[in-house]
Amino acid sequence: MPLPSPDKLNFLIVDDMDNMRRSIRAMLKLINFGKEHFEASNGKDAWNLLQSGESKVHFIISDWNMPKMNGTELLNNVRASRKYRDTPFLMVTAEANKEVVADAAENEVDAYLTKPFVTASLEQKINSLLEHANNPDPLTMYLITSRDLEEKGDIDGAIAETVKAVNLNKRTSRPMREMGRLHLKKEELKKALGFFEQAIEINRLDVTSYHYIGQIFYRMGKVDKAIEAFSRAMDINPRHSDRALKFANLLLKKKKLKEAEKILATVLRFCDNNLDLKEDVGELCNDYGLYAISIKAFRELLRDDPERIYLNKKLGIALSRSGQTKEALAILEKALDKFGDDVELLLELSKAYFSINMLVRADKWATQVIRLDPDNLEAKEILEKCL
Repeated sequence: MPLPSPDKLNFLIVDDMDNMRRSIRAMLKLINFGKEHFEASNGKDAWNLLQSGESKVHFIISDWNMPKMNGTELLNNVRASRKYRDTPFLMVTAEANKEVVADAAENEVDAYLTKPFVTASLEQKINSLLEHANNPDPLTMYLITSRDLEEKGDIDGAIAETVKAVNLNKRTSRPMREMGRLHLKKEELKKALGFFEQAIEINRLDVTSYHYIGQIFYRMGKVDKAIEAFSRAMDINPRHSDRALKFANLLLKKKKLKEAEKILATVLRFCDNNLDLKEDVGELCNDYGLYAISIKAFRELLRDDPERIYLNKKLGIALSRSGQTKEALAILEKALDKFGDDVELLLELSKAYFSINMLVRADKWATQVIRLDPDNLEAKEILEKCL
């Protein structure tokens, strides 16, 4: 359905700076663009507004760097939504560096506008996007038809339409990437791999294709090549958390702990808004002995979400295993108030006390473990050494 004329559009302006939202709104009013102007101070609030359905939004102008949910995370949600996926999305950024461009392009941003900008630049960008939305070029139409056929379960039909897009313009990577994705959906790994490799020949910053190549090599059992592909994707754009975690897991399985530690530290740095992801990072680091990162993750989680009291146990274990025994004991004993029958917690307490030669207390908690788990070999070994 064609979009209304600019004066009838409903705009959503997303920026964490009040003065920037006011400035954009003033520019839109100056050129008589927009019937209504909705605002949100971050991507999360914007997405909640869109999901509520209370306000019909035709056009989104969003900052890139925001708390809680940044612009590309919002863009990813918009593109994944059947209701909003074709909504024109203008990204505003203070710096159009390689990482920002790759991050937004991966989620099919429509256009950028670099701060600072003037009213004429905003007007030109909006008009250009509206023209494209209302009169899509043939390549876009082939890809839209392909998408519709795929959603109906006609993968072969979708491939046929995407071939038309490929033949129409062989200088853009997106049709090649779509060919790869569709063949991957048919479990045709070698064909899919070939198309993704052609996509990155066209565009060396095509992060998504590197990501898929890594997945395919991993499924083929070629772990070193998978690591190489994921590494290239991370070099271009380190912000994609799912890709980063898969890459870290590959490195950990290859016993490349130092390399994995760098990746997980990067994930932790960029996942401030995703507490569940931060917890996943902490647990993975605990499993592989990367305690500096897990301690940082669990401290931040307990600061940001005190209701996750079970993390006191995980933080205490990480501290204990990293040799920070005094603080570990204080946190582990605090956790006993809620998890007094937790065998792992009791055993860690016993080990910690034993490590500082407080044998009576080590004996006490090892005995508690045996009461709950009579066959626990570690507790039995501590009890024997405490005699």
